[in-house]
Amino acid sequence: MQKMTGNIPTMTPRIICVLFFMAMAVMQASGQLREVPPSRHGQPEQRFMEEWKRNPPRPLQTADTAVLVFIGDVMLHTRQMENSHERYLRKGGSAPASDHEAYDFSPYLEDIRDSIMAADVTVANMEFTLGGPPFTGYPSFSAPDSYARYMAECGVDVFLTANNHICDKGQKGFGRTLRKYREMEKSHGIKTAGSHDTECPGSTGILYVRARGIKIAILNFTYGTNVPAGKRYKAYMTSISDMEHAMGQAKAGKADLIIALPHWGNEYTLRHSKSQEETAEWLAENGADIIIGSHPHVVQDCDTIVTAGGRKVPVIYSLGNIISNMSAPDTQLGLMLTVRVAIHPDGATEILRPEYRFTWCSLPGRLTDSHKTVFVRDYIGRQDAWQSSYEWLKMKKTYFRVRRETGIEDME
Repeated sequence: MQKMTGNIPTMTPRIICVLFFMAMAVMQASGQLREVPPSRHGQPEQRFMEEWKRNPPRPLQTADTAVLVFIGDVMLHTRQMENSHERYLRKGGSAPASDHEAYDFSPYLEDIRDSIMAADVTVANMEFTLGGPPFTGYPSFSAPDSYARYMAECGVDVFLTANNHICDKGQKGFGRTLRKYREMEKSHGIKTAGSHDTECPGSTGILYVRARGIKIAILNFTYGTNVPAGKRYKAYMTSISDMEHAMGQAKAGKADLIIALPHWGNEYTLRHSKSQEETAEWLAENGADIIIGSHPHVVQDCDTIVTAGGRKVPVIYSLGNIISNMSAPDTQLGLMLTVRVAIHPDGATEILRPEYRFTWCSLPGRLTDSHKTVFVRDYIGRQDAWQSSYEWLKMKKTYFRVRRETGIEDME
């Protein structure tokens, strides 16, 4: 590179103008630029300032956003198993119903699978055990191992295990469920929250996941279990002692975000109970950033709790069922919740407005020959797509009634 020598050349008006604009940009970025008084003739500096305000430069760093999806109760009733086994046989299978692989669940979530897969983290309440054969439905659930694997292959990343059915097959079934989930962690990358093996080092039931650099603590609690829990395998309860312990662990782990997922409330009611509200208030005051419930088998209303410190904590009291054989009023309607969490350049996290999409679980012979979950908005205007006009009308009436009674607005 050749050095410049001799006198500095005379600068042309074009060069002066370019240097002026460059200086203005530097001063604006450093906060040294003051407002220029309006010019009667519209001087270049005024036009520059006006253009700057209309089209400010993009920041060097922008907020990143993690996408979290939550779906409700994953059930496997007897009729679901019968139908799935029949479909397996029609496709040429020959194994008996006692075989873990003798089931075809493929239609269940195929319509909503892309939305599940697109999330950074998807969480579901697994309301059954993997207790081994004979496989059974309500009231004492034991699903084939292939059912949990199917959910993982559809994109569910986190299995919630603190629910009233986790002890349905006693300590033996509880232990087998957790062992199979540990195997699936290696084969499918799934994680679990809510239950733990007290004799397994490092097993706490408290889950930490990372999404877009955000450290998230997932805490899952249940109001109780249908069969009393034993000493070795335990689920976290919605007791003050269990919740205090879990919250303390999450804070000690320096989580950026704490998500509490309680299994609670009165079944089949569209409005939350006083007990749910009191538990939600405790969770919010003690550090939860968002609270998402399950168990009632129907969608319940939502709220925002403002803590004593001024934090705003969204509460979704129940997501309802995502897949089941239930047909009682409101039980076929579910909710897919999308939570976007922004992380700003200074490291602060922000929960953006939750997004809701209503789902409908159709039973065999009504939409297709299988249990099948679809987005309501995709089918509400397509009566001709249904085998049963009764089912289509039921979905339509349920959808508008639940929206009205809960105040939840479906995402456009």
